[in-house]
Amino acid sequence: MQSQPLNFHLRGKKIYFASDFHLGAPDRETSRAREAKIIRWLESIRKDAAAIFLVGDIFDFWFEYREVIPKGFIPFISKITQLREEGIPILFFTGNHDLWMRDYFTQELGIPVYAHPIELLVDGKKILVGHGDGLGPGDHTYKLLKKVFTNPVAQWLFRWLHPDLGIRLAKAWSGHSRITNIEKNENHFLGEDEWLWAYCKDLEAKTHHDLYIFGHRHLPLELEVSDNSTYFNLGEWVSQYTFLELSESEPRLKHFEE
Repeated sequence: MQSQPLNFHLRGKKIYFASDFHLGAPDRETSRAREAKIIRWLESIRKDAAAIFLVGDIFDFWFEYREVIPKGFIPFISKITQLREEGIPILFFTGNHDLWMRDYFTQELGIPVYAHPIELLVDGKKILVGHGDGLGPGDHTYKLLKKVFTNPVAQWLFRWLHPDLGIRLAKAWSGHSRITNIEKNENHFLGEDEWLWAYCKDLEAKTHHDLYIFGHRHLPLELEVSDNSTYFNLGEWVSQYTFLELSESEPRLKHFEE
């Protein structure tokens, strides 16, 4: 985590958190319809947003070559660029599907990208926010694979593949990953086996946070961590269209209804 928390003041506005858009999956037509819905949501929160956090797996696959990025997603990228230019902070996080993001968003769009959870102070509330992949107990296979995928040598070798081949291979792996998640019954509450909830409890015993906000789980959750601490999972936008709204009164998980 960073040395100093990012500081926000609501002043009658709200901070929004969403994750797991998985743009690009499972096919172009379905993804474009979802992209249009996400843009409508962004427009609906535009007037009262103090900041917007996009908390990982926004793209189902993303790999930045030195001079090439995956094609598509222009309406979405244009929308978040517009919001940033209007003065709304946009903060982006990498997830397990788009962990190969590098500096395109930062340099070209002025949008910071975080690869690890970060701490926020919002009107005095201490918040930890991140995608959530690789945290908590278990899932040792993925944790090992993540070390490989984030290794600079492995990324350098992959970059030597022609983009047409590299992106095709990566999309195939991304699809396999989704199938694996479905087989794990991730759309069901796991009780004490909720690994991100366990991670929050372990961390809370060492360092207090008022809120823990994660994605990755694909299941909207609001769970007590301690008497004065709560864990939220943001759900996903493939079928649920859920997000967290943080106002001066209380945080609320909401479903986007048009």
